Amino acid sequence: MKQHDIVVIGGGPAGLAAAIAARETGVQDVLILEREPELGGILNQCIHNGFGLHTFKEELTGPEYAARYEDKAAALDIPYLLGATVIDLARQGEKIVVTAISRTEGYLEIEAKAAVLAMGCRERPRGALNTPGYRPAGIFSAGTAQKLVNRQGYMPGKKVVILGSGDIGLIMARRMTLEGAKVQCVAEIMPYSGGLKRNIVQCLDDYGIPLKLSHTVVEIRGKERVTGVTIAQVDEKMKPIPGTEEDIDCDTLLLSVGLIPENELSKEIGVQLNPVTNGPKVNESLETNIPGVFACGNVLHVHDLVDYVSEEADQAGRNCARYVLGQLGESAGELPLFPAGAARYTVPCTLDPARMEENTVVRFRVGRNIRGGLVRVLLDGKELYRRKRQVMAPGEMEQVVLKKEWFAGVTDGEITVWAGGEEEAE
Repeated sequence: MKQHDIVVIGGGPAGLAAAIAARETGVQDVLILEREPELGGILNQCIHNGFGLHTFKEELTGPEYAARYEDKAAALDIPYLLGATVIDLARQGEKIVVTAISRTEGYLEIEAKAAVLAMGCRERPRGALNTPGYRPAGIFSAGTAQKLVNRQGYMPGKKVVILGSGDIGLIMARRMTLEGAKVQCVAEIMPYSGGLKRNIVQCLDDYGIPLKLSHTVVEIRGKERVTGVTIAQVDEKMKPIPGTEEDIDCDTLLLSVGLIPENELSKEIGVQLNPVTNGPKVNESLETNIPGVFACGNVLHVHDLVDYVSEEADQAGRNCARYVLGQLGESAGELPLFPAGAARYTVPCTLDPARMEENTVVRFRVGRNIRGGLVRVLLDGKELYRRKRQVMAPGEMEQVVLKKEWFAGVTDGEITVWAGGEEEAE
């Protein structure tokens, strides 16, 4: 059995940033395990620009952004193992045991003092939608289509309908158009888009691609190959409204219907998951309920900007190193964080004032579009913070910074993060 101080599972943007932060914090023995044949994760197929505006103060493509972290990891001489799929994660006594299958090393068992979960997320498949129809060729997830077009030079089709308005779906609407395909429309079952506002403008509006909100695909036509789809308007209960059906000819259907954090390994070791995010419940250090197991990036909750992934992963890697070095400090009691109003969840889920750094960033999403909004933080009903937000949307992550001084001497109580319209606050 091999031994390391810290094992980082995943070599994408989260895993790279976490490993770099752990090494810079003082733990030299850090190993990255990555199942793909190269580092960089999903960024390798995201050839559009728009990355790095927060982190590097310049606009980069996905591969360029990943390369910055790969170069830094190489400069620090952080070891990594590619083509290594982790198949089991367990805690034995004070150690974390990672079992992996490697193309070069074969069967591996690695014993670590701590681990960082950075496995990313996966796309929700067609099978989760229960859409009637045969199983013809021409149905792809948006991420698969992105990989085919950007990395393998293969066009999935020429006449396209996209179901779901997540950021990948919006970006692929533009990408397919630029490659010569006709994107008939983007249908979204919710009354709002799940993507960033800038992507709606730059990927749909700029190319005259219609976005049909409160619509979904109710039938897929074609037996050997997709020949068309039927879309229909839905009511407030997401049920198709009879008489609103519209037939659209197409040879390709791209699905951008949500991302799911990859938490099978998390479940195996006993990590508690948040039912809203499907990611681990973590404390202010991004540590799960399993001591020594930390989580960050899209495995924790699905992000809209990779810059926030890197920022979060830096925190997880730093705190994981502090755990190994015995520098996290003694707990004085955890305060639960609760979302309220339009806020759907919070990351982290608990806060220990004694182990806080100077500032703790709490990230959340709202469940509806809000104009003239407000974000509040309360401790046992007493307001600690209030900030106006002109616009909040489900597709864009919100955050609030909690200051250590607010919780001086506090050992119990409940923290509430509230978001909503200004008129709802009182």
